[in-house]
Amino acid sequence: MSSARVDYIAPWWTYWLHNFPHINLRFQPIDNSFQPEEENYQQSLIFLACVAAAGLGLNLLCLAIYLSCLCCCHKDEEEESKKPNSCCVTWSAVIAGLITCIAVGVGFYGNSETNDGVYQLTYSLYNANHTLGGVDSLVTGTMGSMKSGLHQHLARLDEIFATRGDYVQTLQFMQQMADNVIKQLLGLPDWEEAKVDLASIADQTARVEYYRWLTYLLILILDLIICLLACLGLAKQSRWLLTTMMVFGVLTLVLSWTSLGADLATAVGTSDFCVSPDKFLLSQTKGVIGTDIVHYYLYCNQTLSNPFQQPLTIFQRSLTTMQIQIHGLLQFAVPLFPTAERDLLGIQHVLNSSEASLHQLTALLDCRGLNKDYLDAMVGVCYDGVEGVLYLCLFSSLASCAFTVMLCAIPRAWRQIACRERDYDDIDEEDPFNPRARRIEAQNPNLTNMHSFCSYSSSMGSQTSIHPPTVSNAPMSENMNQAALFGGNPRYENVPLIGRGSPPPSYSPSMRATYLSMTEEQIRHFGNDFQA
Repeated sequence: MSSARVDYIAPWWTYWLHNFPHINLRFQPIDNSFQPEEENYQQSLIFLACVAAAGLGLNLLCLAIYLSCLCCCHKDEEEESKKPNSCCVTWSAVIAGLITCIAVGVGFYGNSETNDGVYQLTYSLYNANHTLGGVDSLVTGTMGSMKSGLHQHLARLDEIFATRGDYVQTLQFMQQMADNVIKQLLGLPDWEEAKVDLASIADQTARVEYYRWLTYLLILILDLIICLLACLGLAKQSRWLLTTMMVFGVLTLVLSWTSLGADLATAVGTSDFCVSPDKFLLSQTKGVIGTDIVHYYLYCNQTLSNPFQQPLTIFQRSLTTMQIQIHGLLQFAVPLFPTAERDLLGIQHVLNSSEASLHQLTALLDCRGLNKDYLDAMVGVCYDGVEGVLYLCLFSSLASCAFTVMLCAIPRAWRQIACRERDYDDIDEEDPFNPRARRIEAQNPNLTNMHSFCSYSSSMGSQTSIHPPTVSNAPMSENMNQAALFGGNPRYENVPLIGRGSPPPSYSPSMRATYLSMTEEQIRHFGNDFQA
């Protein structure tokens, strides 16, 4: 093989991925050369995907152990210990949300870069296919005109010039020149097989890339939606939403690890190709196209000679000789044989069209066109493509970390919500300050008011049956002075609550029991004093 490439240099990340250990499924190291048709090489790429599957299994196992420990731990937490747990859940949700947003941004960039690289590859393949198809069309058309059109004109001229031996010899010489042109054209490589392969590869690559791009786009949107709904469930303290998001979080975790394995295998395999693409292309074209021709197009430098120079030169000289012979016959034979002019002009037209095809063929066979397509394809695959796949690997890793944190935070939040609702169940339903009692009253305003001790509703309901207390006839200033003397606040302290129009305070069950016991004691003391 010739010296090192100047126009194409593989990026450093392809060498880094190329040095990854290549191990088959029997745990045997193999050669890291790009050999997609070899079974051991295919197993080495499958082994990388299996490593990601093992990571998924370990991740799920750790989550299962964590959830088991969380469910088995049933000790009651005090309010002082609840605050740090709530803070931990909040910060875990914030960290998971930030990591998810970063992962989605990285994923969008990697998906776009990969799509750009694959698009550049397919565009170059279509251009190369168009060039090779043009070469094949020109060769086929020139050979057809030489075999059919030129042969018919020469056969009719041979009958016209039958009486002139020198003209017949000129026609035979032209036939030899035409056969020589056909021989040179047959010596050119058959591009038909290469053209079909390039077209099919480009079509399949574009189709696979479209579905790959769409799949990753849906995964990115799904990750973002799950993260937002999980944060909404934590904010709203909705247990059913958190449970649903936990199920979807597990599925997304599986998708993240699966995409990581597929991307890692793709990146390593593509890097193996990018490190030495010439070696692979030479092995694929062996027996179809000559090695010198492949070298000419892959390297395209001044040190390499054009392998088509000799047949194109013979083609050009044969056409020039035939045109000289036709020009002489038009000048000297037409005056003697006027009927020969039509066939001579027909031969001249065939030669002119063949010369135009020769110039186009020379331009298409030049190495600069195909070499540019080759370099564009390599840059698209090895720079944009592999770089984008690496960003997708980073996205999958960040997404798996984010959803792992989220799956650890959701059960703790779910448990705190359950504990908070259980604490609400321990509060007296008749307490008007109980949030649940407020919700019941708001939902059922027509229910009968509960007659609790010293409650506002019972006081208001008894206003019609209880006679208003006798108010002292002392002046207001005297009452205020009396209240001030006994240390009270000079603010209508002697005015009853019912008359004032404000509800009395509400008491909890424990306070109510204490108040009843104190009242019974006062009644007994009053009875004893009265008997005395």
